Amino acid sequence: MNPLAAGFLASLVAGLATSIGALPVLLPFTPSERTQGVLLGIGGGMMLAATSFSLILPGTDAAIALGYPGPVAALVMVSGVLLGGAFLWVANNLFPHEHFFKGREGPEAQNMRRIWLFVIAIALHNFPEGLAVGVGFGGAQVGAVALAAGIGLQNIPEGLVVAIALREIGYSPRYAFAVSSLTGLIEPVGGLMGAAVVTFAQTGLPWAMGFAAGAMLFVIVDEIIPEIDQKAFGQRGTVGILGGFVTMMFLDIALG
Repeated sequence: MNPLAAGFLASLVAGLATSIGALPVLLPFTPSERTQGVLLGIGGGMMLAATSFSLILPGTDAAIALGYPGPVAALVMVSGVLLGGAFLWVANNLFPHEHFFKGREGPEAQNMRRIWLFVIAIALHNFPEGLAVGVGFGGAQVGAVALAAGIGLQNIPEGLVVAIALREIGYSPRYAFAVSSLTGLIEPVGGLMGAAVVTFAQTGLPWAMGFAAGAMLFVIVDEIIPEIDQKAFGQRGTVGILGGFVTMMFLDIALG
């Protein structure tokens, strides 16, 4: 398949996994906060492993394959990671948004409905995931399938937590399910952009992989870990992170 199409489709499938996670909100029971925290921990651990095994390490290999000496390849990856983190930091400060636990961030938006503040926050969260998948497929990386599978799996608990949070602020089950499902559709946008960059400029592959890794690391530290601490009440969330990390590590080694 054309790498551009593959990157788009893979990120679309990963994004649609959010809908699977949101399904329980339509049922007459709600998972406990501790369960949600453990599930978020699993998702966060998978993202953390993906930044290392599916982005930083293959990005380094790609830089060396382009002829960069080891220290220069390392500098390229460090620069890419810092640029990705800086991009998310700037985006979080430019766009008004509201996290479910951290509250409002960014500029004040007095006339914007609260639901749209949540949607913007989730979009800022999901875009780097789609970008990472698109970069992997656009660069025809061996571990791209594992990366897409891991991000899709971590989107399941994320979709559940988002849908439950929407219910808790007063939205109906169907509306919460619909909004949670739609938030996953930002991922193919990022996937298409990531695949396009590396398809048309292979020399940019190491930079793109470092950028995607840095953006994902920012999301993990700034958003996911605080949510895990808020919900999991102690070491359960840590156990979830460890479980998610080794699961993604296994997928990457076995499939890549």
